[in-house]
Amino acid sequence: MKGKNKDNKKIRRSRIIELIRENKKATVVYLILRTITIGVMVRAVFLGQWESVFTCVLALVLFTVPHFLERKLRISLPSALEIVAFCFVFCAEILGEIGCYYVKYSFWDSMLHTVSGFIFAAFGFCIVDMLNREKRIRFELSPASLAIVAFCFSMTTGVIWEFFEFAADLFLHTDMQKDFFVERFSSVTLDAMASNTPVEVESIVGTSVLLADGRIVTLDGGYLDIGLFDTMKDLFVNFIGAVIFSVIGYFYVKHRGKGIIAPNFIPVVDPLDEENKETEEITQNEDQTENNQ
Repeated sequence: MKGKNKDNKKIRRSRIIELIRENKKATVVYLILRTITIGVMVRAVFLGQWESVFTCVLALVLFTVPHFLERKLRISLPSALEIVAFCFVFCAEILGEIGCYYVKYSFWDSMLHTVSGFIFAAFGFCIVDMLNREKRIRFELSPASLAIVAFCFSMTTGVIWEFFEFAADLFLHTDMQKDFFVERFSSVTLDAMASNTPVEVESIVGTSVLLADGRIVTLDGGYLDIGLFDTMKDLFVNFIGAVIFSVIGYFYVKHRGKGIIAPNFIPVVDPLDEENKETEEITQNEDQTENNQ
């Protein structure tokens, strides 16, 4: 039994080496982004920017997630999907947080949430597709149902992330839900008659906030919305990314093995794992036949 486990480990290692050779582009991107991140972390250490150091460590950990998923779920990630995942982590943590791209470029956050919607739909699709192929579970879904499940998985992940952002802003006093100035809003709270009639406030050019100690803070630009617009925007672009992948996934399942775009972004079951399953099934059938005799 031990010898068999050792053989399986050797086969698995050789398979990992083979995957690295096959995914040369993804490996090069990984090494480049990892090297840059380590350089940024070393610089942050010398400058005493410990929050940036933590962000770099988090990015380095996230860089290992694709390989971790491949090993644990026994799947093979296409090079294109791995490259997108690596670039997503780098753009979100290093450029977004440390480079302040979230503040410098208004489209940065929306772009990343669109990509994350696409990525999580891909992983949701992969998980359900694996169950779809599992003979022992007998879990079968049509292409349309599979696409819907992938879409729902992505949207659920997006909602959970927004919960995390809200909790961080509420309890840790961060500003993950970026604020927006609005020039108009409607509220039934301002209705003096309590008749549930929205009172519209428009043409707002500034806001004065009275603090408990008597100080007044003046905000130029309008009324400061705290997080709502950002949350709705993030969920909407997540929706777009999820829809794009769900459509791709639908045609991938409907025309299995065909297409140019789909195979570049859809994880597949590790061929070695499929061979092991087939071997195990054959062995079990042989053992059962011998027992019956």
